[in-house]
Amino acid sequence: MPQFIGEFECKMDGKGRVMLPASLRKQIPDEAGDKLVVNRGFDKCLTLYTKADWQKETDKLKGLNSFNKKDRLFIRLFNNGATEVQIDTASRILIPKKLQEYAEMENDLVLYAYENKIEIWSAKNYEEMFNMSADDFSELAEEVMNRKDKGGEGDE
Repeated sequence: MPQFIGEFECKMDGKGRVMLPASLRKQIPDEAGDKLVVNRGFDKCLTLYTKADWQKETDKLKGLNSFNKKDRLFIRLFNNGATEVQIDTASRILIPKKLQEYAEMENDLVLYAYENKIEIWSAKNYEEMFNMSADDFSELAEEVMNRKDKGGEGDE
């Protein structure tokens, strides 16, 4: 599983193509080749995976109960819009129009790489997401990192 890292400002051209910065492109494993999967993120962003990591994500869905209405809905929503994209010779990927609209993408974008994924954000939405005070961030960290399920000590 790749361990992507970094934050990259980039542009989307009028045809919906996004150039992957060279330092990010180098992080994509050779075995991934020139194929990635782009899909809706849980927030107003898109998420890029290698095909192998996309398979791991969809394998997690196999544990859900297709007889349960909420499980079926989640499976459909999670997979909705998933598209294989190819990195061209200029290190660009083509973002489908439907996904551009979902993520409110304009020309200015931010690629946020972490763990096994690369999120694609409109610069505006990305900036708004981080519009919080240091105190708000501290409170969020305390709440999230103090939970037992996240490796924190939690309440005994």
